[in-house]
Amino acid sequence: MNYSTLDIDTKGSIVTVWLNRDTARNAFDDVMIAELTKVFRQLGADEEVRAIVLAAKGPVFCAGADLNWMKRTAGYDFDENLADAKRLAEMLYTIHTCPKPVVARVQGDCHGGGVGLVSAADIAIAVEGAQFSFAEVRLGLIPATISPYVLKAIGPRMAHRYFLTAEKFESTEAYRIGLLHEVVVEEQLQAKVDEMLSALIGNGRNAMALSKQLIDDVTGHAIDDSTIVDTAERIAEVRASKEAKEGLQNFLQRKRLR
Repeated sequence: MNYSTLDIDTKGSIVTVWLNRDTARNAFDDVMIAELTKVFRQLGADEEVRAIVLAAKGPVFCAGADLNWMKRTAGYDFDENLADAKRLAEMLYTIHTCPKPVVARVQGDCHGGGVGLVSAADIAIAVEGAQFSFAEVRLGLIPATISPYVLKAIGPRMAHRYFLTAEKFESTEAYRIGLLHEVVVEEQLQAKVDEMLSALIGNGRNAMALSKQLIDDVTGHAIDDSTIVDTAERIAEVRASKEAKEGLQNFLQRKRLR
């Protein structure tokens, strides 16, 4: 797979997708949006892939939208802007719904749409001192397409503050409000990512994909009769799968050998 804005690194069953526009602070434009959508669709369908890391080259993880791309969109009419925004929304949705677990490896600052990338991932790990912000309102814009994923991560109360003030906040605050799962010193970043990957690749592929879907489907729903029936049906169906039967058998075999 050859891309102009990305670098793909495959090691066994783990694939790292590197944002590779260092000279543009890894800001995304229409080309990067299209390439991210394409690669995550391909990797999601690849049975050899067990987990995906979303990383970035250079000192900045992602500065959000590319200024030259934004200048072009300023001349768009409503229909052109709508089509453009839908492509961005589709890219974020593709990452979020990828059946493989996605780990965001945040080595530097992350702003605007870049925070959307982090929020769309399943697990987010960042270095100490990295700065985050939603700067859209300063430009007279709103963080619309990233909002479903950011709100899942930090909730509406924190979004009220950071969407409206556009203030910068560091990794420790991003961890406190739920955007990040881990914050480490720079020297430990890859080791922590590898540790997370080790936990992921030993799990059932189908079970992880279905667990991701379960979270989205159940979140926000009342615990009522329909939810009880739905979740019971899901586990009953999974229990009958080949993956579950083999997993349980292997677990019981290890218990007997102890």
